[in-house]
Amino acid sequence: MTKPFSLIDRLRWLQERLDIESGEGIDLFTYFPSIKKFFRERRLHAVIRTIGDIVFTIIILMGLFGPQDPSSNVMLYLSWGLWWPSVVLSWFFVGRMWCGFCPFPGIGRIVQRYGLCLNLKVPDALKKNGVYWSVVLLGVIIWIEESTGMKYLPRATALLILSILGGATICAFLFPKQAWCRYLCPMGRITGVAATLALTEFRPDHSKCKGCTHFGCKRGLGNYPGCPVYLGAFNVRNNLYCLVCGHCLRACDRDSPQLLLRNPFKELVINKGRFITCSYIIPFLIGSQLARYFFEPFYFKTPVTNLDNMFSNMTSFSLLLLAGFLFAYVLSKLGAHLFGITEDELFGRFSPMIPVFVPIAFGGELIYRLEYALKNAPNFFPCLGRQFGLPYLSSLTFTLPPWLIPALSLVILLISFIAATYVLREFGLNEFCGMVTWARYWGCLAILATLASFYLVGLWYFLDVRALIT
Repeated sequence: MTKPFSLIDRLRWLQERLDIESGEGIDLFTYFPSIKKFFRERRLHAVIRTIGDIVFTIIILMGLFGPQDPSSNVMLYLSWGLWWPSVVLSWFFVGRMWCGFCPFPGIGRIVQRYGLCLNLKVPDALKKNGVYWSVVLLGVIIWIEESTGMKYLPRATALLILSILGGATICAFLFPKQAWCRYLCPMGRITGVAATLALTEFRPDHSKCKGCTHFGCKRGLGNYPGCPVYLGAFNVRNNLYCLVCGHCLRACDRDSPQLLLRNPFKELVINKGRFITCSYIIPFLIGSQLARYFFEPFYFKTPVTNLDNMFSNMTSFSLLLLAGFLFAYVLSKLGAHLFGITEDELFGRFSPMIPVFVPIAFGGELIYRLEYALKNAPNFFPCLGRQFGLPYLSSLTFTLPPWLIPALSLVILLISFIAATYVLREFGLNEFCGMVTWARYWGCLAILATLASFYLVGLWYFLDVRALIT
């Protein structure tokens, strides 16, 4: 009798099916020409981006000048309940493609279109240290969001959006193209790291790039602009920086760019956590999630109403955030020590537990964002009715089963843990086969299980499972 495939075996089978064409993947442009047409012609792309710009303008105006009562302003749900969870979900399927539609560079594009850009050279310090600054900015955003209860403060949410918009606009005034998106954007940084786990990747066909001398995909060709983040298709080796905007399709006369369907864990295994971006983002993201899971049910009950409450919340969350980061950092270092291999002759030093932690880090973020989206979804239309004086919308509500959010969260965490186990298995049994002992492998697995158990405890309090049971 044939032994049934385990889930790990099925994931390996999926990898074998997708890693075709010299290990690259299935080119969706070949099988679905309409997708290629969408990116090449850019008409519908521009329409979607324009609609996004308009919607974001309305959200900002509602936050600044609309009702400040959170139960009477739908901009909060549009921002934290629809936009954020949608972006997080997109990470797993289309990687950084959201950045191609992002409204934040909108004003900057207008500034450059009318020749108001100073066209300064991007400083080497920005190129070298941008990753650190963007991680700090991401930390500040999460810290302010949580410690002030920003998800319940319309004007504060609008000011946060405006601050990101202002950063992108200032960079567009100083530097050509989209320097903000490449080097400083905190949203782009976390999206780029998450995109390493995506089902798709945008890559060149290097056989077609050979012999190219004009590099139109980077510099532009005729009336077609080049890559907005200084890459060009021929330079794309991972999902960290490419916006998947499609500009290079029109500027390439060799038909090199491809949109590939791939094994979603392929890039994690190849990169092995050797990029600084991942090494900083993942421990911080894990630490921030654990801090948020424990902070909200114990400290944050109502929106901040005075400076004393704000100071108390900021102090409490800061301590939890620091503790969570140190916990995740120590686990990653301990796991690397147990793994026993942290350097390779081909690509230098790497951190083996960082890519193992990636699925849990972004699964945890999805859990956190979906909780807000689902919990507040029944109040969307009643809130819309209160804001615009439409009382009949109050009846357009519904009730979610109380078990839905905890059950969905548990499923996401379980899938994340299985995915992390798969990556660890790829390292221990394939990439470094014969170099990692079983004792070391099981030690790393114990580290992973420890992390998952802390997530379970955090979710127990965050989702108030005890109240659900009783």
